[in-house]
Amino acid sequence: MTAGRIAKRIRPALITGGAGFIGCNLADRLAREGQNVLILDSLERPGVERNLEWLRRRHPRLIAAVRADVRSQDAVTEAASNAAVIFHFAAQVAVTSSLEDPHADFAVNAGGTLNLLEAARRADNVPVIVASTNKVYGNLAEIPLERGADCYLPRDSKLAATGIGEGRPLDFHTPYGCSKGTADQYALDYARSFGLPTVVFRMSCIYGPRQMGTEDQGWVAHFARCAAADQLISIYGDGRQVRDLLFVDDVVEAYIAAWRRIDQVKGSAFNLGGGPHNAVSLLQVIEHLERLLDRSISVEFFDWRAGDQRYYVSDPSLARQKLGLQPPLGWRQGVAKLTRWLQADEGVRLSAPAEFDRAEALA
Repeated sequence: MTAGRIAKRIRPALITGGAGFIGCNLADRLAREGQNVLILDSLERPGVERNLEWLRRRHPRLIAAVRADVRSQDAVTEAASNAAVIFHFAAQVAVTSSLEDPHADFAVNAGGTLNLLEAARRADNVPVIVASTNKVYGNLAEIPLERGADCYLPRDSKLAATGIGEGRPLDFHTPYGCSKGTADQYALDYARSFGLPTVVFRMSCIYGPRQMGTEDQGWVAHFARCAAADQLISIYGDGRQVRDLLFVDDVVEAYIAAWRRIDQVKGSAFNLGGGPHNAVSLLQVIEHLERLLDRSISVEFFDWRAGDQRYYVSDPSLARQKLGLQPPLGWRQGVAKLTRWLQADEGVRLSAPAEFDRAEALA
């Protein structure tokens, strides 16, 4: 191993929001490869302290943590001062919360990201890889859709086959979309203006083990948990809205690949999702969970939420090409893996093991 690679492993990878769902999975993967990891997390989201405890048990010598908020310039500057790379996941993540308190939403998402970019610039241009969102493209109401029995589909067959690419015009909706879009654009501009090596991932619906999903964010895990507990699921809209699902292990691969190829991809924004082959509606996910758990799931419907997209499917081809990514896990397999984790971690009873075997055997 070269001296440079040794130095990178000694210097920690800083993960903001590292006790959260994606951050803790990335931290686990890096630590398994021998990389020191420093987690900066406010630990305000319910349940994430369990993820941090899990990481410390698995990697007591490689995981360090500081409880701090990205709104604190001093805390962010100190954490970034010796980092080999910064993975930025810390955020206010719910559209509903942004509508209730736009100031707090902006301070965390936009202000916190600016704090981090400045800290990275002062720390000799540490690479920064930023988690953005598909919400930067707005509600996509201009896309003509056909309303099927259980999903919406674009009338444009080419769009249906490829998904939405990075060339789509940005169109921020809701305070959440505005704050995340601001962070997205700041990260790209710091590459242009200051030469800071940054990459932005505009992510679709990410799911998998260690996700503390709620009604407002992380809906796949929320649906699985409610279904397993025989609890009513609330759907805002008609349930035909379509998203492309991406399993968390595939997300981790993308973030690590971006770091390894930072000199080639710096200043880039990538759409990161499961693509058309993993496009699925809320109703279709519920139907799959019913088969896996061998039970009916009760659903109630409410009005559409502000800025909600009836159809969003990423075109992930640019990320796969530039980062050398493999095809992602199929969504049926992934939902089965998530539900098996719920069984192991939370005692969820699996009523239809044959269905799990079939789902997990899918290519």
